Amino acid sequence: MKKIEMTEEIMAAKKHSGLSWEEIAAKVGISPVFLTSVALGMNSLKPEFVPGFCEVLGLSDEVAVALQEFPNKKWDQTVPTDPLIYRLYEVVGVYGGTIKEIVHEKFGDGIMSAIDFSMDIDKEENPAGDRVKITMNGKFLPYKSW
Repeated sequence: MKKIEMTEEIMAAKKHSGLSWEEIAAKVGISPVFLTSVALGMNSLKPEFVPGFCEVLGLSDEVAVALQEFPNKKWDQTVPTDPLIYRLYEVVGVYGGTIKEIVHEKFGDGIMSAIDFSMDIDKEENPAGDRVKITMNGKFLPYKSW
């Protein structure tokens, strides 16, 4: 089974279940952001979480195998047209240099890991309009000299 087929089965099962990612993740015992990324084919799921995930959504044995396979983390290199995803590109376009400057000032020359990484997405209620709160937490990896 290919990752795209896996994702299609998972999304159909999720829709049929009526459960949210947060509800599913709580039953599985894993972060909802990470589990969603797994379901969309961008990460693999550790074997200890596979039975619980498959049980919650009634997923096939083929999906159980595909969940554990390493993904090809490649995405379309063009700017997306989906408004929400486009806005994230816009944030990096407008603030990427600022983020880089401040990270380098605080940590030195290096990068933030997307491997040793976690992310939380929260809703912050606000009378002027609810807010999206995205927290990214990645290990700093300094460039080495030799």
